[in-house]
Amino acid sequence: MKLVLTPGPAADVTQAETLITDVPFAVVIADRGYDSRDVVRAVEARGGEAVIPSRATNTVQRPIDRERYKDRNLAERFWSKVKQYRRVATRYEKTGRNFLAMLHVASIMVLLR
Repeated sequence: MKLVLTPGPAADVTQAETLITDVPFAVVIADRGYDSRDVVRAVEARGGEAVIPSRATNTVQRPIDRERYKDRNLAERFWSKVKQYRRVATRYEKTGRNFLAMLHVASIMVLLR
């Protein structure tokens, strides 16, 4: 697992390449926020399959494996559990470094269950 902390208004797609760097994968499952030709090319260049639905505004819709896309639910449930930790949900930490550390601690607690 890799966590990257960004400023609030930053788009998800800006960190896609950072998230897949140095991580072995066969499939990348992401939501529409990561729909970009550059992201799909980067995933396919590393030998993986991009299961990222196209945005509704795209004229050409990329076909995806719907059954495999259902596995994204695992990530959604994980983040739901991490947000149950009050220090994460309310962002008590004042610095980005401390907040990221708290995210790591909460993630470890969720994964140990």
